[in-house]
Amino acid sequence: MVTSHGEAASAQSASRRRGAVLERAILDAALEQLSTVGWSGLTMEGVAAGAQTGKAAVYRRWPSKEELVADALRSGLPSFDTVPDLGGVREDLLALCRRARDAMFSRSGFAVRSVIHECDNLQAERFHGVILRGVVEPTLHMLREVLARGIARGEVRPDAANDYVFDAIPAMMMYRSKVCGSEWPDSDLEEMIDRLMVPLLRPDGT
Repeated sequence: MVTSHGEAASAQSASRRRGAVLERAILDAALEQLSTVGWSGLTMEGVAAGAQTGKAAVYRRWPSKEELVADALRSGLPSFDTVPDLGGVREDLLALCRRARDAMFSRSGFAVRSVIHECDNLQAERFHGVILRGVVEPTLHMLREVLARGIARGEVRPDAANDYVFDAIPAMMMYRSKVCGSEWPDSDLEEMIDRLMVPLLRPDGT
């Protein structure tokens, strides 16, 4: 088989990559596959092709598909390190929902959803800690802080800070996204906050 000059140059360039640069390319290729063909369609061969490297280079670092995907999710999940503080619980929740929406429809968001929806119970258990620490716990932390500030300002009744209320926004967003195909435009987020969360949180008699 005759190899073109461009193909040879590309292969040579890929082979020169080492260490963190090559690993980043492989992780990015895994995220891309997860977000496009999903967990079921992802293959080590496809990831290697996407990273423009050999399959052996992938297997040397990640002996299994599960290990590769776990590291790809860790590397791609967005950082939730700042809590919205806009002076009111409605505005804070809306900003938080916009951030969650943008994360859900990012490449890493599609990757996480493909793992959640396609893996069987045994496979999903392997990613439980990654998703818990990277998505669930940061989201709950921000919700708790937003509601705690709302309680301190008198906007939120004290008994509203409970697990059922904390679950309401993530559960609604996931349900409407998966079952109803909603992409959560700003107007839908505002309606959810105004018709569901504000009445749910409002102190009695206000």
